Amino acid sequence: MTTVTSPVAGRSIGLAAVPDPVFSGAMVGPGTAVDPLREPSVAVAPVDGIVVSLHPHAFVVVDEEGHGVLTHLGIDTVQFNGEGFELLVNKGDTVRRGDSIVRWDPARVEAAGKSPVCPVVALEATAESLSDISESGDVTAGALLFSWT
Repeated sequence: MTTVTSPVAGRSIGLAAVPDPVFSGAMVGPGTAVDPLREPSVAVAPVDGIVVSLHPHAFVVVDEEGHGVLTHLGIDTVQFNGEGFELLVNKGDTVRRGDSIVRWDPARVEAAGKSPVCPVVALEATAESLSDISESGDVTAGALLFSWT
């Protein structure tokens, strides 16, 4: 079983509340989302594993069971072309849960007219394979978001 923890501090809101139909419709995969605190922060690894995809606004970590977890920092933030995001690891790096991945500022994202909401998605998973999904309430970075079998 893979335990997926929050990459950011904020409020868990569930995927259905994400202001993007691709995520809210679970087209990328099942999971949940976190509305982050509006302060400069660091997004951390939600699982132990290898960083297989790394962009300023999004990253994927694959654990030893082969479960890939996508963390997307804000909605439509690809349009910033990396501005306001600082990568703290490299693609191919092995990370531990809680290791720093990207430094960013959700307030800056919001000030630029984009949603800072962070979908956390189980790639190539079924909704039935997830349990203990957090869809409401305050979360700290490292708090349980969902379990994946």
